[in-house]
Parts: sequence; C-alpha cells; structure tokens
Amino acid sequence: MKHLNLNYLEELNQLPIEKWQRVLEEKGSFGQIDVVNWSEFPYKPETFFYVAYSHTSICISYGVKGLGLKALYLKDQEPVWQDSCVEFFCKRVDQEGYFNFEFNCIGTSLAAIHKTREDRASRSEEQMQKIKRYSSVSREAFEEKDGIFEWNLIVEIPFELLGIDKDNLPEKILANFYKCGDGTKNIHYVSWNAIEVEKPDFHRPDYFGELYF
Repeated sequence: MKHLNLNYLEELNQLPIEKWQRVLEEKGSFGQIDVVNWSEFPYKPETFFYVAYSHTSICISYGVKGLGLKALYLKDQEPVWQDSCVEFFCKRVDQEGYFNFEFNCIGTSLAAIHKTREDRASRSEEQMQKIKRYSSVSREAFEEKDGIFEWNLIVEIPFELLGIDKDNLPEKILANFYKCGDGTKNIHYVSWNAIEVEKPDFHRPDYFGELYF
C-alpha cells in the first residue's frame, strides 16, 4: 500500500486557485499515476499529481501528457469518465463507504457519496459549487482531438464534503488517484495505488492508499 505525508500550506488560504500550481509543485507531496492494472488496456499517459491541504480543503494539482484530448461534457454530474479524465476517490478510516470526485480536462465534475458502487447519492448542485477547479484547457466542449497534449487541472475539495472537521483532522484518510478515458480512442485505466482485481474497477476502497495529515 502506498502512502503520502501531506503538508499544510497556509498560503493556499490566501491565494486564488489559479495561483496554486507553483506552490503545490514546490511544497506539495508528489505522486505518479502509473500503475497499469489491466493488461488488455496497456496505454499509460504520463500523469502525476501534487497534493497538500489548506485550513479548509484538500488541494490537488494534476499534470497529464498523452495522446488525444476530449471534453464533451460541460455540466456537472454528466459522465466525465468518458472524456480525458482524472479522479480522486477517498474515505475516512471509520467510514462504511467512500467518496468519488471525477473531473474531465476542462474541470467538469461528477461526485457522489457511495455505500457501494451501485448504492450512491449524487452531490447536490450547491455542494458541487463548493468544489473549486482551475484548468489549463479552455472551458468549452469539443470532440476528441488527435495529437499529443499536455494539460493541468487544480482542484479544491472542502473537508466538509468528506465529513471531516477542519479544526480536528484525523491522522489519515484512505484514497486513490486515477487517470482514465473510457470513451477515448486510447482507452485507459491507470491508478496511483495498484488494484488487484480481474476487470477494470476504480470503485475499490479495499485498494486505497494512505494520506497522512
């Protein structure tokens, strides 16, 4: 099981999200999304992330370089996993289920609370608005583009959406980071922590790694 020790970065509380990338790259914890879990889907775009936390939130900066770029979905809670997509799944240690946060390359998000993969409750529009995002890709829908593309996405996920008291953080949470593109020409399912199951399935909290505060 992989683990990361996260730094508290006070400056994230004072800067707009579009200014976070340099701070996270200099002071955040680095991870690579580079585990190809299923041999029938061997494609692996170069994907990494920097993660830290502010007084109120978990803060992640994703970096991706790979073939093709696709963003059909502009409205939150649409199936962004079909686009060029990065994801963050997590749970409290004492939690029965888990949370998923999925983002296409222009920052459209899908998020829910899960008891199981099928037993889920989507986040409300008000809750979705609390998930801040900033992308290097212009916010417009487009069919898949051919070529090699590099892009970055910064996201802020408030502790309140994880059921965590920002003034009384737990020692750790369990989490995994993903890169996928189910509806792209180069279908891929890549993770930070390995998933040892037969078929592609990111909804496996039993294979989450550890993030320590």
